[in-house]
Amino acid sequence: MALHLVVVTGMSGAGRSTALRALEDLGYFCVDNIPPALIPQLVELLAKGGELSRVGLGVDVRTGSFLEGATKVLDTLTAGGHEVELLFLESHDDELVRRFSETRRAHPLAPGGDLLTAIHKERERLAPLRARAGMIIDTTGMNVHDLRRTLVDYIARGGKRSRMVTRVVSFGFKFGLPVDADLVFDLRYLPNPHFVPELKPRTGLDPEVAHFVVDTPEAQELLADLESMLKKLLPKYAREGKAYLTIAVGCTGGQHRSVAVAEALAVRLRDQGDVVVEHRDMPKPAK
Repeated sequence: MALHLVVVTGMSGAGRSTALRALEDLGYFCVDNIPPALIPQLVELLAKGGELSRVGLGVDVRTGSFLEGATKVLDTLTAGGHEVELLFLESHDDELVRRFSETRRAHPLAPGGDLLTAIHKERERLAPLRARAGMIIDTTGMNVHDLRRTLVDYIARGGKRSRMVTRVVSFGFKFGLPVDADLVFDLRYLPNPHFVPELKPRTGLDPEVAHFVVDTPEAQELLADLESMLKKLLPKYAREGKAYLTIAVGCTGGQHRSVAVAEALAVRLRDQGDVVVEHRDMPKPAK
């Protein structure tokens, strides 16, 4: 019996346990922190049982030397007829440090040692799995509910075999590049509403700010070029089997130019399939 396997891995503190709980709520039988070398045996037992068809597996750096060869194990399972999806959870270094500090948990590679060094070491060790992942989720700024919604949406789309989803993400360079970006474009040469007193406190979602940015000859030329290029590239990415393609557009602070251009670009790409827009660094509205 072929199984649908979702393997959840990524940085410690990025939300793996939350993701596995969400999978359990969706009806997956989940096992956390299983050494990759033992996964084929577990899958064989579950497949023979015939009662479970969907399985979630948590794999992280705590598996030590077992982590080596994990990509080969996953390829073997795929060759055996099982449907295997690898989900990698990421987060910015400062966010991971904050989460460990708030929970007072010890990092698996730094029990009492240098936390930031341990995070960098973990990134290196998980690099092969990250490269193999079909979906990378940056949980920076997310709460448990945001992550759960993102995961539920991802699983639901996979189950329906829908078209590739194109994510257009605005961001501020001063806060760092989005770690899950496939394509990055720098908008810092466009006219900046930050220096216009009446526009500075607003965002790129405001019509006046959007017009100030998007109606300039520079922005119109940029949007036309991006539209032309992306309409050629998106079908090719989809043909390669990508579930999500993330296009990141950045300005200095992620408030004005990148927000306005992200919205305008998404409109131009709607006829290419499912397009969603996210504004990573824009202030959240008050509740």
